[in-house]
Amino acid sequence: MVAYAKTIDEVIAVITNEVLQPIVQLLFALATILFLWGVVEFLISRDNEEERDKGKRHMLWGAIGLVIMFSVNGILWVLIHFAENF
Repeated sequence: MVAYAKTIDEVIAVITNEVLQPIVQLLFALATILFLWGVVEFLISRDNEEERDKGKRHMLWGAIGLVIMFSVNGILWVLIHFAENF
């Protein structure tokens, strides 16, 4: 078995591709599901104001989650491309 040392670029690429990207994708999916569930709750509960408010809250938190995940994805992109230029 031959072991070799990885450069910092290779370590960053492995961490990004194997750890961070799957986590970000999972959180994107969860935020999207929460938002869509809120839309369904809002549309189904036309007569029940309390359930409509619950749907609105789910839509709001899903949208906030999506904004946060887009921001995190953008920050990761900047950091990765910033590291490549050094």
